[in-house]
Formats: sequence, structure tokens, C-alpha cells
Amino acid sequence: MKLDFEKVASYIGTLYQGDEATKNRYIDDTELTRFGTVVGSDVARMMQMLLHLIRPDRILEIGTSIGYSTVSMARIAREYGGTITTIEYDEQTARQALKNFEQTGVADLIEVKIGDAREIVPTLKESFDLIFQDVGDKRLYPELLNSLVALLKPGGVLLAEDSLLPAMDVEVSMLKNLNFDQAKWKHLMDSLVSLEEFNQMIAGCSSLRSTLLPIGDGLTIAVKIL
Repeated sequence: MKLDFEKVASYIGTLYQGDEATKNRYIDDTELTRFGTVVGSDVARMMQMLLHLIRPDRILEIGTSIGYSTVSMARIAREYGGTITTIEYDEQTARQALKNFEQTGVADLIEVKIGDAREIVPTLKESFDLIFQDVGDKRLYPELLNSLVALLKPGGVLLAEDSLLPAMDVEVSMLKNLNFDQAKWKHLMDSLVSLEEFNQMIAGCSSLRSTLLPIGDGLTIAVKIL
């Protein structure tokens, strides 16, 4: 039997309409109008399920945006005393995320670091039980991977969003969204190349056991075994 993934996604969406409504309310309540994309409801659910299973004490997030994924994790982390460090490049977006954390009652669990992840990650001294990477500039994925694996505790979990984009037919739809801007188009193509490099690095890493799930735009799940 061949699955029609659009129908499957639509069916799952009907089962979890409340989650999608929650995400939409979060976005609607955000004052900032221009910000990076947030994870889909299906990815947020998967992350929350993993947190229930793993119960990580220390979580690192690369790419805060307006904090929807951060809040999704923090609501579960509160149940067992977990805390989150999240890194956001854009200061205005980070300030909005901080407001959202206050409004949703999870600010006490979250430390926000503002700046370039390439500069901040090497300064981190503690290890983490779970790391979630969803930085807007996908060119950072392969560049940061070895550092993130080093920060991950043995048995810890690395998650990465958007990792199926190299396998998707994005050209026509993205051309329309980018209004044929050559600079943005080049950035997109560079991002796809970097994601493919990242996927190959993850699949071949002797320190990790991983899989790539077809939810959202692709969610990589890897466990550190060495």
C-alpha cells in the first residue's frame, strides 16, 4: 500500500487541531511581525514526547526565534526541574522571545544568550542532555555539529529541524516566496547544500545513532553512544 503523505498529514492534523490552534494563538499574541519560522505542531509534539521519555536536566537550543519551541519544551521540563539555554542571533527577536517567556510563565526556566552561535557555543562549559538545533542559517548545521556532539552527554539526544529540505521539491514554491531575489535564492541553495552535508555527517558519525523522521520539514533524532 502506497501512502499519500498529504492525506496522512491532513488526517493527523484533524486529530490534533488543538495543538495547531495553540501555536497560532502564540504567534498571534506575539507583537513582533517579522521573525524566523517556528516549528510545526507535529514537531513540537514529538519534542515534548521525547522530553517526557528522556527527562533532560539541561537542554540547549540553537535558534530561539520567538520562543515557541522553547516554551513547548519548557512546559514539560518544568515537571521534573529541567532548564533550557537558548541562543538567538537577532536581538529584537530575542527580546520578543523573552516577553513571550514571561507571558507564558516559563521565564524562570530559560536562559537566553543573544549573539552568533558560532561564537557562543565554544564558550559553553557544561554538558547537555538534549540539544535542539533550528538555527535560521542552515549553513551553521555542519559547522556546529562536532561542537554540539562534544557538548552532549553520553546517552544524550541531538535534534535537528528542517533536515529533509534537500529531499523536497522546493524550487518553484520558494522562487515565488523569494520574488526571484538572486541573493536570497543563492542563500537557499547554499542552505540545502549545508543540510545535505549535515545529514551525511550525522549518518556517518561513529559517536551517534540516528534516524530522520518525515515530520515537519524533517526531524533528525540522534543519540550519543560514545
